[in-house]
Amino acid sequence: MLLAVSMILIGFIILIWSADLFVAGAASIAKNMGMSPIIIGLTIVSVGTSAPEILVAITASISGAGELAIGNAIGSNIANIALVLGITVLVAPLMVQERCMKSEVLFLLVATAGAGLLILDGELSSVDGWLMVAMLVLIITRLVKQQFNDPGLLQEAGAEPEKLLPPLKAWLSFLIGLALLIVSSKMLVWGAVHTAKELGVSELVIGLTIVAVGTSLPELAATIASAMRGHTEIALGNIIGSNLFNLLAVMAIPGIVETHTLEPAAVSRDYLTMALLTAFLAIAIFISRMRSKSSPGHAYLGRTLGTLLVSCYALYYYSLYSTM
Repeated sequence: MLLAVSMILIGFIILIWSADLFVAGAASIAKNMGMSPIIIGLTIVSVGTSAPEILVAITASISGAGELAIGNAIGSNIANIALVLGITVLVAPLMVQERCMKSEVLFLLVATAGAGLLILDGELSSVDGWLMVAMLVLIITRLVKQQFNDPGLLQEAGAEPEKLLPPLKAWLSFLIGLALLIVSSKMLVWGAVHTAKELGVSELVIGLTIVAVGTSLPELAATIASAMRGHTEIALGNIIGSNLFNLLAVMAIPGIVETHTLEPAAVSRDYLTMALLTAFLAIAIFISRMRSKSSPGHAYLGRTLGTLLVSCYALYYYSLYSTM
């Protein structure tokens, strides 16, 4: 128990430091390449911070524990919206350009609906998995093309006031930060899983909660660091991009490896919760345009939304434990 707790504490310290290093590199790369920060958040940052989920999915699927991988993907998406975004806007409310988020939020809604339809029959097959991957490739391709075809988004790439790192230092900062994020998140997950087992928590709950939260820690650290640095598009783009990767890549891996029959609760309770939270986020962004704090063309995500999201996550945890 002492070793597990020590791993959690050490991992947390490394995570916070590496997240700042990681975001500084990502923001500089975005500007040096003339790319929009939202695209960096949706692609490079999202792939990097989704690496723990991907590693868990591959390992679990090969070991015959596909349900753990599926639960981790769904649980991570729930944690990203309700916990990561909730805590982020409580710490640093976000003001993002609405025009930059319309397509991204729409794609996330489409991906959520599409993946939901594929698993509605209670099975995740190899065909379902490859269809998810194809959907992800199409969405990312569309987002990148949109970035280069929209002069407004190209201008947004020059809107960040922070001093940039030189290209070589930016890439070193990005890669070292990414590596430390992955290592520290694995330390935290290892410590949390062993602590949970010693406390007698079931593996199902570990997959949906402890492992999901643990593998979402890079998103939490990177998103908070982005928000506090003023990179609001990277902060929100990271969450949306990570959820896209979790839905269409991480959840696809178990199906590609082997057809899995899903537990009824995974669809009726967990996936439904994730879908409702995604829809709630989209509605919140749309409604925020009418708030007095919102500048024209911007969406304001404030502490009221953060409180609601964190409360929703607490209720979800309660529902899990009450049905054990």
